[in-house]
Amino acid sequence: MANDGRLSGKRSLVTGSGTGLGREIALEFARQGADVVLHYSKSAKGAHSAVEEIQGIGRRATVFQADLRRVEACFDLVDKAVEFLGGIDVLMNNAGITASHNFLDVEPEDFDLLYNVNVRGQFFCAQRAAKHMLAQERKGVIINMTSIHGCSGFVGHSVYDGTKGAIWAWTRQLAVELAPLGIRVNGIAPGWIVVESHFRQIRNFDPETVARQMRVPWQRLGKPIEVAKACVYLASEESDYMVGHVMIIDGGVTAKTSLPLETLDAEWGDLSNE
Repeated sequence: MANDGRLSGKRSLVTGSGTGLGREIALEFARQGADVVLHYSKSAKGAHSAVEEIQGIGRRATVFQADLRRVEACFDLVDKAVEFLGGIDVLMNNAGITASHNFLDVEPEDFDLLYNVNVRGQFFCAQRAAKHMLAQERKGVIINMTSIHGCSGFVGHSVYDGTKGAIWAWTRQLAVELAPLGIRVNGIAPGWIVVESHFRQIRNFDPETVARQMRVPWQRLGKPIEVAKACVYLASEESDYMVGHVMIIDGGVTAKTSLPLETLDAEWGDLSNE
């Protein structure tokens, strides 16, 4: 079944795939027929267990550790992936760090860490992958993970939001530059997606309560598989004419105004012209 999927025969590298969204993306790529190289910085257990799952459905997979703050590590990771896969058709630039700091308390090392991993790491992984793709007869696809934080602000996220906005802008630019060379570039911007780290890091985390508090129009939080399936679409020939766009998956959060509907009803009344 895995051989007949939408990514049948594709060779893919998924960075930051030891946990959360990246792990589910790597698994779904394999379910759809791709061979997968996984990467992790610290989440070795999750990455290695995902490799076992992928091999169990008959696809090739391996995993490499790398600290993507270092440009040399970015290059080495991509080179190792290409050597294992025999080429590269899809780079899923997923690795990133989420952190919150009050703007007035941000230290230079906080700033450097997030920009080095979230922006510089993506940039140089993409650069190395693009060079390999251009050397192939069959070019490839680059997908950059950003966030709805890249198009809207959230208190305490001055550094994080800046990195995600940079990825958003850079994705458009890179798409324009590489499209004439045969490489498609797009991005994906999730909203609230429930991953295991939420239950560890947020006291009394309850997805239903968060969905109500955040006033998500679709009235629930997202699932990793929903993001993974969107990444499959972006990686497949089905999205062949989609170039330089960022797909938002957020249950309608960025589509609505910040004022809740009940406030408008109570304070503004009927403003119709009829």
